[in-house]
Amino acid sequence: MQGVNWGVRRKEAVLSLVGVLAAVGLLGYGRGVTAPPGPGSLEARAETVTLGTLTVTTQGGWRVTRAGYEVWSAGPGAAFLYATDRPVAYTEARGMVRVREGRGQVCAAQRLSALRVTGPAQAQSTGTLTCPDGRTLPYTLRLRAEGEVLDVRVVVTDGARLTGLGAAGSLARHTRVMGGGEQFSTLNLRGRRLPVLVSEQGVGRGQQPLTWLANLTNNGAGGAWHSSYAPMPHLRLLDDQGSGQSIWSLDTVPGALDTRGGRWRLEMTGASLHLRLAAGNTRTLTRALTADTGRMAPLPAWTSQGALLGVQGGTARVREVYARVKAAGVPVAGLWLQDWVGRRTTSFGQQLWWNWELDAAHYPGWAELRRDLAADGVRVLGYVNPFLTDTGEKSNVRRHLYREAAERGFLLKQADGTVYDQRNTSFSAALVDLSNPQAYAWFKEVLRDAIAEAGLDGWMADFGESLPLDARPARGTATALHNAYPVLWARLNRELAAELGGDKLVFHRSAFTTSPGQAGAFWAGDQLVNWGAHDGLRSALTGLLSGGLSGMTLNHADAGGYTTVTQVPINIRRSPEVLARWLEFSAFTPLLRTHEGNRPADNAQAYDPATLPALARAARLYAALAPYRAGLMAGAQRDGTPLLRPVWFEFPAEPFEAQPTSYLLGPDLLVAPALRPGQNETRVRLPAGPRWVHAWTGQVFAGGQLVRVPSPLGQPAVFVREDNSALLATLRAVNEVRGEELEHSE
Repeated sequence: MQGVNWGVRRKEAVLSLVGVLAAVGLLGYGRGVTAPPGPGSLEARAETVTLGTLTVTTQGGWRVTRAGYEVWSAGPGAAFLYATDRPVAYTEARGMVRVREGRGQVCAAQRLSALRVTGPAQAQSTGTLTCPDGRTLPYTLRLRAEGEVLDVRVVVTDGARLTGLGAAGSLARHTRVMGGGEQFSTLNLRGRRLPVLVSEQGVGRGQQPLTWLANLTNNGAGGAWHSSYAPMPHLRLLDDQGSGQSIWSLDTVPGALDTRGGRWRLEMTGASLHLRLAAGNTRTLTRALTADTGRMAPLPAWTSQGALLGVQGGTARVREVYARVKAAGVPVAGLWLQDWVGRRTTSFGQQLWWNWELDAAHYPGWAELRRDLAADGVRVLGYVNPFLTDTGEKSNVRRHLYREAAERGFLLKQADGTVYDQRNTSFSAALVDLSNPQAYAWFKEVLRDAIAEAGLDGWMADFGESLPLDARPARGTATALHNAYPVLWARLNRELAAELGGDKLVFHRSAFTTSPGQAGAFWAGDQLVNWGAHDGLRSALTGLLSGGLSGMTLNHADAGGYTTVTQVPINIRRSPEVLARWLEFSAFTPLLRTHEGNRPADNAQAYDPATLPALARAARLYAALAPYRAGLMAGAQRDGTPLLRPVWFEFPAEPFEAQPTSYLLGPDLLVAPALRPGQNETRVRLPAGPRWVHAWTGQVFAGGQLVRVPSPLGQPAVFVREDNSALLATLRAVNEVRGEELEHSE
């Protein structure tokens, strides 16, 4: 969490000695995940119908094909729909959501009546799902071919006791399974079940003993391997030639993805299901999915000029840090001043006032600061979130937004109708209820006035995942709104940026299926300030790649991570080396933005003398790649192709890594960032086909082999396709600047 850490109490209290002694009792965290259901059975008359470009057949089992590709196959005699009545309980604390599934029935004895063609590309049918106790559930099925996509709508007409409705299909033995939105632990979802429920990602996410201590002492705050700010009900199934299926739902209720037992299952809460399926090669699947999720527009051109430097502390300190960075020759696109609204002292330390107006006492001479930065071509960015807090203790308040919103009924309510105050460290805050159109319009106006007055060129739009599941929103239910809230929050900010005009940058961490069509950019949330694959640098790489496969094409991470833990026996602080390597990685992502972290004094900072050279080098690399990225962003807007791609995206025969150590930025740039301390050499597999040029030495390698290259600080393992001479020249020019700096330093 940025700047103001929701749940900082749990992040700082996770490691009491009592917790250490008692933690052995928590090893069952995550129990309640049910065994995978069997394939069920299908009883249907053998028939074949054509819907547009799709062929639907029940001969030998349920099967849908298009142009030789298998869109949906349940397998011989197996059900393609099922229902469940097992109880599901959600435990939520400050945005961290856990799911417990009880025992119940899986109703998968399916009968299907004859398909009735109702139009050139439409058909419908009815049927039943029979449960083990003999109960029969009638359903209606509607199919519609929409170009290369099959649209499926299922409704159980007597579903009062149902908790979920799902679709299923067979998995070939060697099928690669991925998707699920932004997943930080692994790209490989085969053999797993994961909830589709927006949540805090947790502290540790499997790194021990941190995770089980956090879980024990702070109500599950450590998270699990699947905890994500941006999960999505999406599966991509590919063979080793890069072809296969994508399956996704446009429902926003909680759900689950399950790929255990040689089958895929997509299940959503309730008695209805809206499913979409497509088949083809990787690019076809990407295009089909992102036509529904929405495609992200290119970032404002000014963001490519250099680093977005995170700094706070008031006018004098910001000026001092900027002067230091400027003197070091660092290209700076903007200063991200998250404490523009002022600081408050809490039991945690220094936090922010969630009352969205400029704090002129904290930033005296704000207009002059902005003017001086603008003279250097440097933009100013801020921070907002959808919470409001009582400002009774603040002395220089012009508007008490919490009180205004409460009086108008614009804050989220509890079941008894009172405001749903959520406890932070030593203060509480309440969410604006964006399901209420009047609250939505009011809050957008509040933010518009404040941002216009401050003259911000962009902002972090934090949170969105914290809507309690037992709340009573103005419209609908909390269960239906929980996953939809990030989309509403992104839409509000998109409209806000458009109304303010200019080329604003807005970046989010929470998301759901259609968020890419609303958000300006994403960031990966709160990683630990270490190298970890669970919750550190390596997890950020995995998250950016997985999110890109679900439409999050413009994504980045806090350079250096965010979460610091300094309580005995855990000591996780940002070292100069991990910061330098994270900066190198960020240079080859859509945005390069630094963050001071939740404990700035305990962390190496990008503007420290020891790390300034690394910042300068990374920012120059990032700025130099602007023309290349611009072409990639145009492609992302056109067809949804992500900027960061797993190697197999372009080279399907290459190995599928669950936790990749290399990736492609576009089709021509292969990056293998240093992911462990002291990594002065890097082994990289070069994709077969083209010849690859090592960016820093000019050495040319044939593809299809494993090579070892030097990777000292400042020179991560980077390779360019030999035929992209312009990109090679760009990187060589940056390398020559580094060589001159090294000569002058000797």
